[in-house]
Order: sequence, then C-alpha cells, then structure tokens
Amino acid sequence: MRMAWAELHYIYRKEQTMQQNEQIIRTEYSELMQKSYIDYAMSVIVARALPDIRDGLKPVQRRTLYDMHELGIRHDRPYRKCARIVGDTMGKYHPHGDSSIYEALVVMAQEFKKGLPLVDGHGNFGSIEGDGAAAMRYTEARLMKITQEAYLADLDKDVVDFVPNFDETEKEPSVLPVRVPNLLINGAEGIAVGMATSIPPHNFSEVIEGVKAYMKNPDITTEEMMEFIKGPDFPTGGIVVNQDDLLNIYETGAGKVKIRGKVETEQVKGGRQRLVITEIPYTMVGANIGKFLMDVYHLVEAKKTGDIVDISNQSSKEGIRIVLELKKGADVENLCNMLYKKTRLEDTFGVNMLAVTDGRPETLGLVPIIRHHVNFQYELATRKYRTLLAKELDKKEVQEGLIQACDVIDLIIEILRGSKNIKDAKNCLMHGNTEKIKFRYKGSEADAKNLCFTERQATAILEMRLYKLIGLEIEALMKEHKETLANIAKYEEILGSRSAMAKVIVKELNRFQKEYGMPRKTSIENAREAVYEEKKIEEMPIILLMDRFGYVKTIDVSAYERNQEAADGESRYVIRCMNTDKLCIFTDKGQLHLVKILDLPYGKFRDKGTPLDNISNYNSSEETIVYINNLNSLFGRRLLFVNSAGMLKQVEGAEFDVSKRTTAATKLNEGEKLIMVEMLNETEGESIVLQTEKGMFLRFESAGVPQKKKGAIGVRGMKIDENDRLKAAYLLGDEECVIEEKDKQIMLHRLRVACRDGKGVKR
Repeated sequence: MRMAWAELHYIYRKEQTMQQNEQIIRTEYSELMQKSYIDYAMSVIVARALPDIRDGLKPVQRRTLYDMHELGIRHDRPYRKCARIVGDTMGKYHPHGDSSIYEALVVMAQEFKKGLPLVDGHGNFGSIEGDGAAAMRYTEARLMKITQEAYLADLDKDVVDFVPNFDETEKEPSVLPVRVPNLLINGAEGIAVGMATSIPPHNFSEVIEGVKAYMKNPDITTEEMMEFIKGPDFPTGGIVVNQDDLLNIYETGAGKVKIRGKVETEQVKGGRQRLVITEIPYTMVGANIGKFLMDVYHLVEAKKTGDIVDISNQSSKEGIRIVLELKKGADVENLCNMLYKKTRLEDTFGVNMLAVTDGRPETLGLVPIIRHHVNFQYELATRKYRTLLAKELDKKEVQEGLIQACDVIDLIIEILRGSKNIKDAKNCLMHGNTEKIKFRYKGSEADAKNLCFTERQATAILEMRLYKLIGLEIEALMKEHKETLANIAKYEEILGSRSAMAKVIVKELNRFQKEYGMPRKTSIENAREAVYEEKKIEEMPIILLMDRFGYVKTIDVSAYERNQEAADGESRYVIRCMNTDKLCIFTDKGQLHLVKILDLPYGKFRDKGTPLDNISNYNSSEETIVYINNLNSLFGRRLLFVNSAGMLKQVEGAEFDVSKRTTAATKLNEGEKLIMVEMLNETEGESIVLQTEKGMFLRFESAGVPQKKKGAIGVRGMKIDENDRLKAAYLLGDEECVIEEKDKQIMLHRLRVACRDGKGVKR
C-alpha cells in the first residue's frame, strides 16, 4: 500500500512538472509517422547495412578493424581473444549486439567468403560446409599485414575525418583510408530497409590494373575496363557461364551472374567412371553443400537417374572434393546437365552494386565505383602530403634555428647565464630585448640586440642539450636539414602536380599488387545452356502397402501375388495402382494430402518401408486417415462425405486432381470432424446408414444426397438431438452388413429405408 501511494505521488509530481513545462506541438499523425520511418530507414541504410563507396566497409567492419588497430593487435604481435575485441568495439564504437560484431569479425577472417581476408583468425572460425565459428571466448584474432598497410595506415596523418562516437567519449574515423578498391575486391552483402546490396568479389590484381587504367584514361568505357577486370572472382572458384551478360551488369550495376561448379571425370577400375566436384558455386558456401548432397540423394530415390551408385563428401582443408560414383556405361554428359538443372551445382548470383555515396544509397556501375575510389585516393594523398609538408616545414624552421645558434653559441650561453628566468632569455633570443640580461663581455649586448629567432626556434635552442655541440652532431644536423629540404621539395612537387601525385599512388598500388596479388580462381566463359533429357518413366502396375503403424511402400505385382495372404493380413491398406499415379489421403481434419507414388519407396515385400509422415504433409499425431486411394480411381466416380454434424454430400472425384500437395477436401465448421469418405457405386438400391451415439439409426438411399463442390458443407442427413451426436456412417451395397452395438448384432440391411433428414429409429 505504501509503495502504491509512493508511485501515485511520483506520477502526480511528474504530471505537475509536465504541465508547467508543457509545449504542445500540433502535427498530422501520418506525417510524423512518415518522418520517423524515413529517419529509421536512413539510419539502417547508412549506419548499419550498406558499405561506404570509399572504403567498401560497413560501419561494424570499420569499427572492428579500427578497434583492433587501437588495441595494437598487429600482424606481428600475439593473437588476442575475440571476446576482448568484440567487447571493446561494442563499448567504444558500435552500440549494438555483440553477435553482429563477432559475425562481422568471423566473416572478415574466412578465406572462402572474402577474396582478401582482413583478419587473421586463430581457432575455429567455421568451415565452407556451414559449420559455425566457435564462441568468441574460444577464438583469437589479429590484423592481417595487408590490413595494416592498405586499410589502416596513415591514420595519424589527418587523412580522414574523425567523428564523436555514440556517447561522445571517443573519436572514430568516419571512413578508413583504404588504398585499394575494397568494395570490388571483397564485395559486399547487406539488407537494409527497402533495398539490398549484393556485390561479388573480384581478383585483387585485376582490380588494381583497372584502377591504373582509369588513372591513365578517365574517359575509359565499361567495355574497355573489362579488358582488365574480366568479371567476378569468387574465393570458391567455379565457372561463370554467361560472359556476354557481364557488360550489361557492369554498365548498370545490376543483373544476374550464372555460376557452375567445376566437375572432373575420373576413370575407375572395371571401366567405370566417377564425377568429382572440385569447385562449387559461391552461393553453395555453407549449409547448401549439405542440401546439394540431399538433392542428389532425392534424385536417386525418385529414380530420376540410375547412373549414380554412391555419393560421398571427401572435402578437407586442401579443398572441395565431392565424389559421385557412377555405374558402368553411365551417360556422363546428360548426368552433369541434370545436376546443373536439378541442383545448385549451377546457380545465379544476383548483382546489385549498391553503396552509400555522398551520404545516400546509389547503384553504380564498374567505372563509377573506380572513379569514386580514385577521387578518394587523391583526397587521401592530398591530406597526407599536406600534413607531412607542414611537419617538414616545422622541422626546417627548428633546424635552421639550431644551425644559426651553433654559430653564435657563445653569445647564447652568455645570455642564458645572465638571465634570471627562461622568459627573459626567450625574449632576448626572439626580440633582442637585453634590458634584463647581465652580459660579462662588452659588445655582447650589441650582438644580442640583433637576435631574431622565432618562438619555435627559441624554444628548441633553450631545450638543446650540450652534446649537440659536438662536431659530428652538428654534421648530422646539417645532413638532416638537407634531407628536410629535399622532402619539402618532394612534397611540394606532389601537391603541386596531379600527375606527380598519380605516380605516387600508382607506385603504392604496384607494391600491393606485387606482394598480395593472386591468380584468378573463377573461370569466365560462354557455356551452352544445360539441356537435360529426362528419361520417361516406364509406366507399370504396382501394389501399395501400408501397415497399421503408418509405414508405406510399393512392390511389384508378382511379389504381391506370391505373398498375398501375408500382405493382406499385415497391411492396413492394399491399393492397386500405377507407378505414375498419385495417392490421395483424406483425414478427419477435412484435408486432402497428395503424394506421388514415385516418391514412395519401391522394393521387396519384406522391406520395412517409410513412415507416411516423412514423405507427405500428413501428420499422424494430429490427423487420422479416413479414406485413402489412388487418384486415377477417383476419375469418373463420386465420393460420399459425412461429417460429425450429420452433414453429407456427393463430390465429383475429378475435383481432387489439384497441383497442391495439401488442400481442403471439404468445409468443416469449428469442432466438426470428417467421419466418412467412401466411393459411391451408384448401383440401384445403394443406401446410407447413419448411427448416433445414443443408438439412433437412419437408412436412406444414396441417390437422395445431392452433388456439391468440395468447398461446400453439404446437406443435413439426419436430425440429431442436442445431447446426441453422429457416431458412424455406413454405405450399403449388395452384401449384408452386420455391426455390434451394446452386445447385440444389428443387421443394417434389415433397417427400413426412410427419407433423408429424418430422426431415425432406436435400436
């Protein structure tokens, strides 16, 4: 009670304060929502999901690399725990979940995802087959050498702007001074609000050549640029098979790249062959390798091919090796085409070269991306050499002062000995003010009045140590001054001439290319469309068997006839059908599940079979089978439907020939169940018997039941009391039907035939 009063008092005081400081802003709600959503969308686009055109990095990647740089985790130093890196990054720069930071760190260390890994990972950083990385407390990392040299160098030379972090306690770079086109080399993937980016990786050496070509000819066309940058170069290799489409993709910045895995044929003893997949499409990295193996398995199970005897994944750290053992005389070319068509051995990589350009997202072609990169390099070089020039000019000023001081060192010593404090001595050195200086020798005061050192020179003279007066030290000072003058001339030349700056940039690119360039992994060609001629399935009659546990299988007719007695005794359903047919499963939920007979296991009579749940949408724990038959047997016939509310109807069997694997077979109200589905014989005298739980029976002719669509509820078959409900329904033909009810037998054929929608009789 005391707590409640305290809360009420707090709320009252808060309302009083709000009323005193209240400022009501009247605005349209839709406009406010629109503005808020746009602000949110732009925050996701710019600050999280899309890379910057200049360094090709997302904010989380940039912050992680910068934090590692700040922590001093260099390539030549020991590894550090990833948990330390992630925690430091999250606490200082990236105020989001630790999982996003660690995932970014892991991806930057994975050679099978990045054309140029930026992080050197130590420990389990996942595998190409989809195994996840170990927890961050178990793994370690450090920067790669190329990352230090080409991504993080010169941060101390004012080459990029630094901005406050999220809580304004630290400074972080708005962009990293990346010297290579990282956006093309490593590519990018990201999903923002209403847009997504997908940029494939490219070959390091080719991209460098493309940059140099643009610097020589800024008017270069996309076609001319592609003489240097042939196309994507995926870390997993593979083959790009639509070379002719690449020009349009690189011109517009969007399109689809078709990639295939690399398949080799090996000869095996006995005249047999095997297919060996040594390179996979980039899109297959991860769990899709396992999916590919399952797809091949399903093709064999579904008898789409009989050429594959065995499949095994023999991949290791040395590379991908997926082996398909073939039977003797297999059609290798047709089998390869089938794998391209039916599995992800041939896949498409959707290209959308979207990046943040001048603060807004923009889709760019190949040449514009390189143009932005080159402009960024000139900006970096300009800021770098301006900073270096300023430092050299400062050094020059100090050096000239020290050299001049060496010539009058005796006078300076006399000034220092005659001064009461540093201020007086400094004032004398800078302005020749000798009023507060006591000189030992006549004439020294006149010389002192001629001194005019700058403030920086005066400070350096006062801080100079006596050993600097040694002859060798003076010579070293003269030599250093000469080097400083040479550097000043060099930096002024670079800053004064764009061509001179271009030479410096190209020289640095050549060094990176020589040290880190690698041969291309992905082949590019114009391959023929994979044409797969699917072998026609030989149609033949088979027997479908389903036991009481729900295990289903198909066997040959002759095998069934040899074991007919055992098959009929052990099976819940025995259905004659064709192997090209479909199985129709009607359940008490009013659902129809369709299964291709070819999807069912075909084998010997004593084979166990497969649970029906595993090969269909039917769930035995939630549904009960009411009726099961093959689809072909329903054509030209009618099915009788009876539900627990006593509603019934006739439905044409052809209505259940649908494309969906699961569909509604009838309409049921809440709480109702389907009691019976039977095929009508449509013979004279065919009748229906409805039975309630309280022993009421009603018999009427089936012809009195109207035909409806499968989506209809039907008509009432029997008037049922409120405290009673329908228990069962029977379809009577020529044969007698006897049921047990309360320890007595009831012969349904002897029930009087009445009209539909009656109350029935008590039995």
